[in-house]
Amino acid sequence: MQTTMQTKNTANMQEVESLNTKEVILEAKDLCKTFSNDSIQQHVLKNLNIQIRKGDFTVIMGDSGAGKSTLMYALSGMDRPSLGRISYGGEEISKYNNDKLALFRRNHCGFVFQQNYLNDTMSVLDNIMVSGLLKHKNRKELAAKAKKLLAQVGLDEKSYGKFPNQLSGGEQQRVALVRSVINEPEVLFADEPTGALNSQNTNAVLDVLTEMNNRGQSIVMVTHTIAAAERGNRILYLRDGVICDEIELTPYSGPDKERHIALRAFLNNMGW
Repeated sequence: MQTTMQTKNTANMQEVESLNTKEVILEAKDLCKTFSNDSIQQHVLKNLNIQIRKGDFTVIMGDSGAGKSTLMYALSGMDRPSLGRISYGGEEISKYNNDKLALFRRNHCGFVFQQNYLNDTMSVLDNIMVSGLLKHKNRKELAAKAKKLLAQVGLDEKSYGKFPNQLSGGEQQRVALVRSVINEPEVLFADEPTGALNSQNTNAVLDVLTEMNNRGQSIVMVTHTIAAAERGNRILYLRDGVICDEIELTPYSGPDKERHIALRAFLNNMGW
């Protein structure tokens, strides 16, 4: 299997041109985020610039405290930047008030976290429905859609009435994935989505994310593992609030020794 790889510093011009034809759906310019504690200021993001392209599986990596999650929260409208501009579809969302940001997240974003945040007092199907009803009003059509998505992640009708604590960790995270895409978000944000799972469940969840991306879902994922990062076609490395470099890979199609070696070499070069 041949894998096409490049860093932004060494890519040949033909490959760069083909990559740059992808539509940019989300962009941050001169992004800064500062946290203040009494008289101490922590500058987490520092004049950061990034474009998120439609259909990409973008992976954000870096050392602990590099600003990975902070960047994801800013891009998704879950947190406000201290300075800089964030635009979605050419419209500056960083100027939105809280209510308008909430509508933006509801209409355009999906979220998956390390913890699944499922409601333990609600069934699998109801956990998904309660999210979908924020946007859809036809309960029958919504239930049919939820069941179709559950089938796509390997959960059959036996799971519909179960409560989250009756499922394995991997099954719970797959339910959380379905909940995150029930409203057909343009961008799915995933913050360490496999961080609390064992290796078997990790692979199952990564397979679902890969299949979603293969069907056109744009994904932005924060991770600290090479196994998860290999699923992306674009890997960004953050250090001290700045993107140091990135590597482009072909879409993931299965375990690939060349891909693994290239990504590890890139990360080693970054001091990971």
